[in-house]
Amino acid sequence: MNYLQLKKEIRQGQIKPVTFMYGTQSFLMEDIIHDITRKSMSAEEAEVNITSFSLVETPLEIIIEEAETVPFFGGKKLVIVKDFHLVSSQKQDSKIEHELQTFERYIENPVPETVLILMAPYEKLDERKKITKLIKSHSVVVETNPFDEKMTEKWIDEQAQLKQFSFTIQGKQRLMERQGTNLLMLASEIEKLSLFAGEGGRIDETIVDELVARTLEQDVFELVNHAAKQNISKALTIYHDLLKQKEEPLKILALLTRQFRIYYQVKELSRRAYSQKQIASQLKLHPYVVKLAQGQVNRYEDRMLLSILSRAADTDYAIKRGAMDKVLAVELFLISFAKQQA
Repeated sequence: MNYLQLKKEIRQGQIKPVTFMYGTQSFLMEDIIHDITRKSMSAEEAEVNITSFSLVETPLEIIIEEAETVPFFGGKKLVIVKDFHLVSSQKQDSKIEHELQTFERYIENPVPETVLILMAPYEKLDERKKITKLIKSHSVVVETNPFDEKMTEKWIDEQAQLKQFSFTIQGKQRLMERQGTNLLMLASEIEKLSLFAGEGGRIDETIVDELVARTLEQDVFELVNHAAKQNISKALTIYHDLLKQKEEPLKILALLTRQFRIYYQVKELSRRAYSQKQIASQLKLHPYVVKLAQGQVNRYEDRMLLSILSRAADTDYAIKRGAMDKVLAVELFLISFAKQQA
């Protein structure tokens, strides 16, 4: 089950006795726990009926003993287990021994009044383990790894709907361009935009431009875009704005180099008929980053990209050995890149 489907079931009151979450997006896990808590109990009940453990520090049998304990005031209780490493192949420093038979008996016949939430902060599970198979067959399983572009758009729409405003298609795209797919950052910006829009309001790309600051990576993307179009004055304006924000020239150069390296790799893999998802997996990038790169790479020949990367390496070397002032060196690199597009 994916995150959005589980959220829908929770809103409908369909909360199962055992929920198992795995993936690298802790923000999504915490959001699900928040929804389950809000749907299961009052604020007063939450103060005494929520218990949290770390499997690295607590034996599993003690956690199960807590799960079997009747909740105060009746109703429901939540038992949250963090760092559930038993489903992973990664080694742990913990020396605690866990009684798995007790856990196996419980998960096959859980207490109806308890919601047991297992959190495994790992991208992949060890499917060979008996405990992994048991959990997957006796619990609600939800993956909380990074969203693809389509899931991110759905999530943005859902957040806006909950706050009673909406985005235009262009406004939503601009928000993703500005903040990428970092859900924590997106949530913060959506909260700010909802206050501006008000109930029933609509957010377009102009409002996003006014209210949502660009990330450093986005500024670098725009800088490259303007330089590629030979708009060197605009590119240099962005560069000097970054310097005013105390960004280091070497850091900017490193991000520029990374951008061109991504372009070269995406161009090469696209030529080999790799899909967007396959390229993202191969390069360990988010699919949305790959999509943006694919929209740019056709304006560059392979030889040009290799030349740019070589010049970036020379610029980095010149700065580090003290042969050139770092601010001027990066500026000259940008100018030479822009002239190369002519």
